[in-house]
Amino acid sequence: MPRPSPQSLFLVDGYNVVGAWPDLRRVRDRNGLEEARRRLIEILANYSAFQGYDTQLVFDSQYREASSNREVITPNLCVCYTDFGQTADTYIEKTCAAFRHDVRKFHQRLIVATSDRAQQLTVVGYGAEWMSAEQLASDVENVHRRVQRRQKPVRKSSSRFLAHSLDPVAQKRLTQLRFGKH
Repeated sequence: MPRPSPQSLFLVDGYNVVGAWPDLRRVRDRNGLEEARRRLIEILANYSAFQGYDTQLVFDSQYREASSNREVITPNLCVCYTDFGQTADTYIEKTCAAFRHDVRKFHQRLIVATSDRAQQLTVVGYGAEWMSAEQLASDVENVHRRVQRRQKPVRKSSSRFLAHSLDPVAQKRLTQLRFGKH
């Protein structure tokens, strides 16, 4: 069965977000840029899956030795490294310009996450929605809390007997079976 079309194409200016989020800045400063990238990838993999976004996390080539490439992380997330000399801003602008003439724009949103003011004005001019790095951090945190609330807490039994760790309905059914009542 084919995967349903994502509701939004989500472009993220990777180094802009790393520089804007205090936690990622600390990781970058202590453990290096590679570790900060890895953490952001992990965060966005979960966020994109929950939101149903087709996310492209874009990094400038200037901080890598390798040439441009596209690395598929999950069905909802790919990491794009730009060509040598090309910035993430240019990559995002070209993607926005192409999307403007694409039929997907009629049934899919285009959202760009960056705190670069000039980039914000450019992508909005192409018809994309804009989200600041701070807004993205807040949204990621809200999604994390929603996921935590959905997960049922595991109740620890205060007894060493297995029957005591069962819910009341299961305990009643087990009692009935024990006394031959079906």
